[in-house]
Amino acid sequence: MSTAANIVVALIGLLHVYILVLEMFFWDKPASRRAFGMTQAFATSTKVLAANQGLYNGFLAAGLFWGLSLGAAGTGVKVFFLCCVLVAGLYGAATASRKILFIQAVPAAIGLALVYLS
Repeated sequence: MSTAANIVVALIGLLHVYILVLEMFFWDKPASRRAFGMTQAFATSTKVLAANQGLYNGFLAAGLFWGLSLGAAGTGVKVFFLCCVLVAGLYGAATASRKILFIQAVPAAIGLALVYLS
């Protein structure tokens, strides 16, 4: 596996840890409200849902880091979790915000391409 592929996979994993933190711990704080374009009232009323969503982002990150920890034997794990990130990004872009396409789906597609090319 190439170093570039592993760096991209690690960056995508870190992105999902960041999203986990925003959604689970700072959902109703100014930084998350700005990042997700929410009012205080909306953030307050959806805090529990966001925490659940953040947990799922944590699972995506954990899977990517697990794949990295396995070295060459982790290629299948990385591909599976990158596919999960890609599908989540495409669904989010179609249903929630178009910017999710560029924040989540495009990096996952690049990661998959790099994994397959290495």
